[in-house]
This record gives sequence, structure tokens and C-alpha cells, in this order.
Amino acid sequence: MRTLLSPLFRCVRAALPQGCVLCGCDGAIDGLCRPCWTALPAYPDARCPVCATPISTKEVCGACLRRSPAYDQVIPAWVYSLPLSRLVQSLKYSGRLAAATPMARALSAAIVGAEVPDLIVAMPLSRERLAQRGFNQAQEIARLLAQATGIMLATGLLLRQRHTHPQSMLPWKERARNVRGAFRCNETVTGTRIALIDDVLTTGSTLHEAARALKSQGASEVTGWIVARAVPRDASLA
Repeated sequence: MRTLLSPLFRCVRAALPQGCVLCGCDGAIDGLCRPCWTALPAYPDARCPVCATPISTKEVCGACLRRSPAYDQVIPAWVYSLPLSRLVQSLKYSGRLAAATPMARALSAAIVGAEVPDLIVAMPLSRERLAQRGFNQAQEIARLLAQATGIMLATGLLLRQRHTHPQSMLPWKERARNVRGAFRCNETVTGTRIALIDDVLTTGSTLHEAARALKSQGASEVTGWIVARAVPRDASLA
């Protein structure tokens, strides 16, 4: 797998002043200073091989055994907690596009050794949310990942066909209902392995519905490449 940024792009960026997205100090590396890189919560290796919930046995967790999700695997880079949540929010809600660079770099490292998909797809926003925000944070991350890996980024393949309430504003038990049927895959993708990019995964309901839409059009495998996964309170981080 190639490094995240091309040598020419690295040279151009190296010639410009770089400030840390989190603390603002000089000397940032791909958007973050060394202390901030170190402070971000790495995701534990012991996890469910499907949903990535931390478990000591590394076997499929009880939740996935009871109800197998439409997606095949989740690969997260970080645990969603402070100070990582500030980095995610700076991109998502403050429009600091520079924050996408460290996220893409972390995901690029997290997927080393993983099976290479045929396509990269960003989790889509509804037209209303895109107009409100002005950009899709998942698309920004996916674009950098496509540059890093050489995997084709498919735009317009997966659509969010109806506007939904923000998942973060809902109780966990209501999130599955909120996104049910929210996505549509508008092309046949028979036999295609797809990496679906998103910034945060909590219950997995959004990823499940998006993967279901892709598989309804023939996708053979859908893996969530997720910047940060929220860990259930009863999960073990040991």
C-alpha cells in the first residue's frame, strides 16, 4: 500500500506553515503535532471480527451472532473519545477540512494488511444536510484514501434517498428505525467488494442500512473503514 500523500504533494505541504488542527501549535505532521497524535486513543486489537466491539476472545460477539449485520467487517482507526471527538467535530461541524488529513492517514495505517476492495464509497449525506453543511466529511476522507491507496473512489453510487434526523441526537434504540430504508444504490455492482468510509460508528445502524442497499445491487462484500468507533460502555478495552 502506498503512503498517504504523493511525494510532490508532501514537498508542497512541507514548504508551507503547518499548524496542529487540535492545539494550533507549529510543526504539525499531516495536520497534528506529535503530542496530539500520541494522545489520540488507538483502537484495541482484541475485537469482534465483524462489528469491532472490543472483546477479549477476538471471536464474533453475541450481538453479531444474534443478528448478523449486512456489512461484513468494521475496521476502525481510533476509539471515539476525547480528544479524538474534537478532531471529528472540527471537520464535521466547523468545516476545518485540514482535519480530514490525519483521519485519512490513520485509516490508511489501520487497513494495512486488510483485503483490498474494488471500490471506495463515502457514506452519503442527504441533499438537505449537504446543502446545510456545504461538504460531506466522509467524502473528504475518502478522497484522500483513494489517493493513498490507488483504489477507485465511486461517487454517486450510493445515495441517501431521504433526510433523517442526526443519529447523534437520538437514543441508541431509535437509531435503527431512523435510518431504515434511507439509502439506495443506483447501479448494479455484482461481485464488487466495497469499502464504505465514514467518520464515526456508534450502533452500526447507518452502516448496516448502507451495506444492505449496496448488497441489494449485488455487492459481494462491504467493509466499513471508520475513523472512530464509539465503544459500548460494557465493552472491554483491556
